[in-house]
Amino acid sequence: MFKKIHFLPAYFLVFAAPLYAEENIQKLDDMTVVSAPFVESSDNSAHPITVLSGDELRTKVGSTLGEMLQNELGVTNQSFGSGVGIPVIRGQSGSRVKVMQNSLGNNDASSLSPDHATGVDPIIAERVEILRGPSTLLYGSGAMGGIVNVIDNRIPEKLFDKVIGGAGEQHYDSATDETSSALKLEGSKNNFAYHVDGFYRDAGNTSVGGTSIDEAKVRQQDPSFNEIPAGSLQNAYGYIDNTQSRARGGSAGFSMIGDVGLIGAAINQNEKNYGIPVDGKGGTPVHIEMKQTKYDFKSQLNHPFAFIEKAKFKFGYTDYAHTEFEDKVAGTTFLNQTYESRFELEHAPIIKNNKGVLGFQSTNSQFQALGEGGDIVPKSDINTYGIFNVESLKVGAVTYEIGGRAESTKINPEGRNDVSYIPLSGSMSALWQVNSQNKLSLAFTHSERAPQIQELFSNGFHDATHSYELGNASLKKELSNNLDFGYQFDASWVQADFNFFHNWVSDYIYQQRDSAQLFDAANEGFVENNLACAGCFPILHSQQQAAIFKGFEAKTVFPLLNNKFGSVDLKLFGDYTRGTFEKGGNVPRMPPLRYGTQISYEKNDFSGNVRLTRGEAQTYAGENETTTPAYLLLNIGTQYKIASFANSEILLFAKGKNLLDENIRSSVSYLRNFAPEAGRSAEVGIRVSY
Repeated sequence: MFKKIHFLPAYFLVFAAPLYAEENIQKLDDMTVVSAPFVESSDNSAHPITVLSGDELRTKVGSTLGEMLQNELGVTNQSFGSGVGIPVIRGQSGSRVKVMQNSLGNNDASSLSPDHATGVDPIIAERVEILRGPSTLLYGSGAMGGIVNVIDNRIPEKLFDKVIGGAGEQHYDSATDETSSALKLEGSKNNFAYHVDGFYRDAGNTSVGGTSIDEAKVRQQDPSFNEIPAGSLQNAYGYIDNTQSRARGGSAGFSMIGDVGLIGAAINQNEKNYGIPVDGKGGTPVHIEMKQTKYDFKSQLNHPFAFIEKAKFKFGYTDYAHTEFEDKVAGTTFLNQTYESRFELEHAPIIKNNKGVLGFQSTNSQFQALGEGGDIVPKSDINTYGIFNVESLKVGAVTYEIGGRAESTKINPEGRNDVSYIPLSGSMSALWQVNSQNKLSLAFTHSERAPQIQELFSNGFHDATHSYELGNASLKKELSNNLDFGYQFDASWVQADFNFFHNWVSDYIYQQRDSAQLFDAANEGFVENNLACAGCFPILHSQQQAAIFKGFEAKTVFPLLNNKFGSVDLKLFGDYTRGTFEKGGNVPRMPPLRYGTQISYEKNDFSGNVRLTRGEAQTYAGENETTTPAYLLLNIGTQYKIASFANSEILLFAKGKNLLDENIRSSVSYLRNFAPEAGRSAEVGIRVSY
């Protein structure tokens, strides 16, 4: 019954806010964006910006970054079992969505393959920002999906009001029988500030609302399964086998802060051990051991010269290792050592109402992917140097922003010819404050992305993805031209936010399943896919052609009640991304249309919500990919804050997730036919701040 419900009335109501209405205005929450070129309100941006902090962040924290952000408009989770979850923004993932920590690149290997976990654990985050448009050019070219910046304050930028403060947090999630703990201590005295944090997670297999493997879809997608008699797959019911995970990590940092500026350093380590969902053939399960160590340095000078208001320098070194094991035998190993530095100058206004940032960034990496038969990706030195400039100018009721970035990328692989690229990117935007209630925005971004090392040179069997990956050394730069239009409306009876986008991409790079051949692991060769071969696996080719992406994000909030009994709001929301190739066909792994409604209640220190989301079937799956069915996702959440208890603040929260126990298969996931999303579950948590 529930699966047949469609929220078309609610969907159309999302677009029901008029352009002009009464003058009794209820101000939207003012969220500052610290990752933008200039610290500003998210409402004063011509691009959609998401900011999570405080209690909202704490109640959304999941086991992965993708899980935490998956209910934000335009964002989905590219899960690879419960141990991995990468945010997908407007259908884009990998290097097109740059994940950063404290405005420096995370420099793990999560953008190289869908089975790689990020080096960021969301439980330590104090703030998460999602940016698009000119602001992304400060941090790299080619991030046409956007920037996700996780801020954990490991190098404090301001003095605290006590010598010893901090917080402790404890979670339990029944979906994976997960317990997670986090603790931080921070404080300051005189001009010295410090920060120490640590976390630990332990989780079992993921519970699901049905069978883990969609046998019919698996046989449709991979002919090697047709040699296995029907019903003979080892297909667990109610859980996904081999999806246990364990993670631990921590940071320690300090800074000296004064009127002149600041200087500080930090060290961070993150370890993770997680299983890859089995394919049902009865082979040895694969698990991954990941370890990442980071060293960060930060300095800032205030008013160093007459024309410069701030000069900032950041440096980071990352040592990353990721090894895939079959039982205790090491298989594919990824190694990445990266040095990254950036220098920014925030200049004084050249003319009235002008702000600007210009700077230099360099990233120098040594990357290697080793397999049982040798290098899957050759040992390579990757050097990228970039200069950037972003300027803002307010003229009357219109705020203009323009940005540009030029990069030089060179890859030196052992035993192969060097390749080099010069990506040039630029963006222009305008935000018009029509009146006190209405804002219109228009933005254009040209973004160029150099191919990644695995897209160019992969040549080998990858255990975790159960596929043979073939790169293409002839790939060109990826060129993107994106047009964004936004409208915001703010009145006492409704608040609304609409964003529409259209993105033309030349030479779009993607992985395509081979329809003619399979890889025979036993004989280490290629065979035609219509031959009997129980030990064969799909082949993924790096290909390139022009593509178009278009869609929208929209939400409206209607205040229904606000009196002594509390306040009640009704939210209607929806998002959609459609990806097609100009020569015909669909871009693989695109998210479906989503829409739904949320009822929120708040009184004093208690709040709660009920959220119902409809995800339509993804019938535009792409060549040699399988479709995914529609789903209905019902979640509830509550939280209660004890404002003061023994000089501490206590936040209690609980969530019920997927209460209809739907067997949801995410269209953006490489493992959607082997690992559905978690089934019905409950999560409880407590956070004590002092």
